[in-house]
Amino acid sequence: MSIHVALHHVTHYRYDRPVTLGPQVVRLRPAPHSRTRILSYSLNVTPGKHFINWQQDPQSNFMARFVFPEPTQEFRVEVDLIAEMAVFNPFDFFLEPHAKDIPFIYTPEERRELAPYLRCLPRSKLFNAYVDSIDKTPVPTNDFLVALNQRLSRDIRYVIRMEPGVQTPNQTLQLGSGSCRDTAWLLVQLLRRLGLAARFVSGYLIQLVADVKSLDGPSGTDKDFTDLHAWCEVYLPGAGWVGLDPTSGLFAGEGHIPLACSPDPSSAAPISGAVDKCECEFEHVMAVERVWEAPRVTKPYEEDQWNRIITLGKTIDEDLQRLDVRLTMGGEPTFVAIDDPDGAEWNTEAMGPTKRLLAGNLFHRLRRHYAPHGLMHFGQGKWYPGEQLPRWSLNCFWRKDGEPIWMDPELYADESGGYGADACLASKFLHGVASRLRLNGKYIFPAYEDWLYYLWRERRLPVNVTPEDARLDDAMERERLRKVFDQQLSHVVGHVLPLARSSDGTQWETGLWYLRGEYCRLLPGDSPLGYRLPLDSQPWVAKADYPYVHAFDPGQPFAPLPSSSQIRQQSQTTYTGPQYAPPAPGQGESAAHITRTALCAEPRFGRLYLFMPPLRSAVDYLELVAAIEATAKVLGTPVVLEGYEPPLDPRLQHFRVTPDPGVIEVNIHPAASWDELSERTTFLYEAARLSRLSTEKFMVDGRHTGTGGGNHFVLGGATPPDSPFLRRPDLLRSLISYWHNHPSLSYLFSGLFIGPTSQAPRVDEARNDSLYELEIAFKQFPAAGMDCPPWLVDRLLRNLLVDITGNTHRAEFCIDKLFSPDSSTGRLGLLEFRAFEMPPHAQMSLAQQLLLRALIARFWQHPYAPDRLARWGTELHDRFLLPHFVQQDFNDVIEELRDFGYPVESDWFAPHFEFRFPRCGDYHVKGMSLELRHALEPWHVMGEQGAPGGNVRYVDSSLERIQVKVNGMAPDRYVLSCNGQTVPLQATGQVGEFVAGVRFRAWQSPNCLHPTIGVQAPLVFDIVDTWMNRSIGGCQYHVSHPGGLSYETLPINAYEAESRRLSRFFRVGHKPGSWQAPEPVPNMEHPFVLDLRKQA
Repeated sequence: MSIHVALHHVTHYRYDRPVTLGPQVVRLRPAPHSRTRILSYSLNVTPGKHFINWQQDPQSNFMARFVFPEPTQEFRVEVDLIAEMAVFNPFDFFLEPHAKDIPFIYTPEERRELAPYLRCLPRSKLFNAYVDSIDKTPVPTNDFLVALNQRLSRDIRYVIRMEPGVQTPNQTLQLGSGSCRDTAWLLVQLLRRLGLAARFVSGYLIQLVADVKSLDGPSGTDKDFTDLHAWCEVYLPGAGWVGLDPTSGLFAGEGHIPLACSPDPSSAAPISGAVDKCECEFEHVMAVERVWEAPRVTKPYEEDQWNRIITLGKTIDEDLQRLDVRLTMGGEPTFVAIDDPDGAEWNTEAMGPTKRLLAGNLFHRLRRHYAPHGLMHFGQGKWYPGEQLPRWSLNCFWRKDGEPIWMDPELYADESGGYGADACLASKFLHGVASRLRLNGKYIFPAYEDWLYYLWRERRLPVNVTPEDARLDDAMERERLRKVFDQQLSHVVGHVLPLARSSDGTQWETGLWYLRGEYCRLLPGDSPLGYRLPLDSQPWVAKADYPYVHAFDPGQPFAPLPSSSQIRQQSQTTYTGPQYAPPAPGQGESAAHITRTALCAEPRFGRLYLFMPPLRSAVDYLELVAAIEATAKVLGTPVVLEGYEPPLDPRLQHFRVTPDPGVIEVNIHPAASWDELSERTTFLYEAARLSRLSTEKFMVDGRHTGTGGGNHFVLGGATPPDSPFLRRPDLLRSLISYWHNHPSLSYLFSGLFIGPTSQAPRVDEARNDSLYELEIAFKQFPAAGMDCPPWLVDRLLRNLLVDITGNTHRAEFCIDKLFSPDSSTGRLGLLEFRAFEMPPHAQMSLAQQLLLRALIARFWQHPYAPDRLARWGTELHDRFLLPHFVQQDFNDVIEELRDFGYPVESDWFAPHFEFRFPRCGDYHVKGMSLELRHALEPWHVMGEQGAPGGNVRYVDSSLERIQVKVNGMAPDRYVLSCNGQTVPLQATGQVGEFVAGVRFRAWQSPNCLHPTIGVQAPLVFDIVDTWMNRSIGGCQYHVSHPGGLSYETLPINAYEAESRRLSRFFRVGHKPGSWQAPEPVPNMEHPFVLDLRKQA
């Protein structure tokens, strides 16, 4: 993510007459200890006739001493340098045990060496008062320095002061203002007075415009900026000199480039020297510009690049419309919390305390933008074995024709507030709804908790506890008992209105519920009332007579929906008289005429929740919703709708926000055009960010992983008959074949969890015989343009697009919802790309989707049908896991698209490569360059092991793979070694360029493959001169902090993650002495990779 910037500095003095210049000392060369890497430096001085002597002062600062033999009318100093702005963490340091807390005392040896930096100025009353106001209670050193630095930035107002010299600390405190050098000198004296060694620093400050604006505080400069600056450094035992910038209140970072550090400001002046008395004009110019930027996820594209992407997207869109492809694209983007990256709910757990709140915030932003008059429905989501309760699902439905469903959004209850709803209001509300549906409200009845169950549960508690404080291990059961006994067993939980649509669909029906008890006793649990109704005790009915609710098949044609006004009109009339009452069921008779579904009203937390019954038709559902809104308006009662959602209907559009392990998942509604796709993707990412949700997730070592929840692109049509994959099955064949023959498409956009046992394996990863069988299946496909029954594709591919366990959902190409015979929800004509990981930036996601659309447009016109699929064998997990060969293969994809007429550029995917294969570091010696990058490593699922609660299977992520690329090397003389083993470098086809991979044990887990092999880090790379039998240079890569720092939290953003990565690479550390590199051991199965485990 580094950025190379060019800093240009000119200081120009013009004199009114020729003057004699005394020796001039220029301190404008970055100091030796600068942590910002300086790639090039130039110092030019006018007049050109001068003598220069480079030297170092007592503090080791560089300074140039100029002597001018002749008088001159100008003195001009020009500096030009290029700096690498790579992020480092200013807090990445250790402290000696005696310096962990402030105040502390230096050792005698330290005090002797630091004496010049402990010398204090004479005291003043104002200065003493400020020192006394500082809290000297022992606190961690870092916390103390941060607090003092920030306090000074608040107390001293920054001003630009052109006068020479530095104000005394007393003057600065008295004025309450000062320049950067005044505030820095004040902080130096404060720290010295507190017993800490401090020094004054002058240098360059470079501030670049942030790629992402801050959500909480200032976002920094609005344009790239540089200037001469001053700050302070304090000496901490164990850490050395640590920079503090009291002007901003921040620690010194990569933008602070020190020029001179000294005990006193006078010896840190940028330019000092004598001149004859004269009139002088002064000019000062500072400028900074970006000369090179590494591809990065926070700003993937320049504006002109992005404009070309948008233009190509529209061109492809025109082709798709001209070809009548009818393609729609949706997906399941996933997000994690910005503020709690370490929480269990944002790593492994599906549910958690803050996930529901953040999801609600995002949901309402999306609803207000896309469906302000849509239906807001909070229903039940997935429910997996081992979970006590089903997950929630926040759903929003609206009509595609633009007609409103819910007129007044104010009648939706805010889940963060209460409205005083109680059982009386619930009953009254249901009577109002029944009246608007022309039903008699006498069948409405209350529901209670099952007192027999809870009395039995109370008898099972330990004798020395109470139900209100049951001390149970199960927190949910403990809370359940407390709530029930607090509200008493006679408490009315809610009211129930038996409700169903007549069999002919012409009217609503209600009736008496016949239960065994006098009252309706609910099943115990925490779910909404509608899920706990005692349906089993209703009168018996024969299976042939049971009134099942079957939704219409989404593949059939639908008439337009009635207008919103027509639907609302039906709810304006109310009940006017008695209705037919069905007779009581006889003993042993099939009670087919009983109403078995219900609308329930339950007050919870002061809000009224309405549990919607299952209905067959979307029109019936909308009519019930209109009656509910009309009732809510009359009673002035906001409500929350839950229960059953509207039946699947192509005339309705919807999106969902749901929880998944470690993430929040958004099932975004599909887009039919490039403009819609671009708008929805961009808006969703920004809405998530404003909701304090992020697309960036990191490992402890700083590895960028994405959210880990996937970003499965879903392709299809507006209706199942429109699906391009059902109309043209050869399109699906083309995609599968092309993906198989170009492994880069599988590995460039995937997550870290790849391989045969992953959740989205390639066809040839899952089963060895799949390719042979897949080729046979492809021969059964009809040719392009021929009629094809929609079930044929499912039958041909269902048992081939699976993982190694036969799971059809865990495959790279998932056809579960294409045309499955299981249910109507499986016959939607949708193809799901499950291998796509969540890109950290919306523009990166759109670039991926542009590639998909381009390939579909190409294959629609020219199907891809090779006679034989490639047999990659072990190459797949050998060279295709190295970024060089992934890039090489991907360039072929780009080139083929360009030949077809779509000018896709490989640079558009540079951010994806940087995200997928981050650079570890580089090293240069004798014209040779060595670059290390992360490569891919499959994570394998281990065998079952016993664990509390059942068997578990661990994933082995203890191995890592690094790609090493060497340029400019003569293979006859030099070889590359890693930890003393010769690396099997392979020529890439370019002269002097070689690539290989190194596979090693990064951390030792008891639940991994080969647990007896220890950690094989750090990796020490040597370029060995075989003629001299010694290393001419090398570098080191550490998998953990080289100083032993054990991070307790995950990185909070990409900057901290990058600093952790860069801190683990050293451009020093070759193997010393004379030695001979061993002969490489050939590996016939994996010739491109050195596996250090085999050398263990």
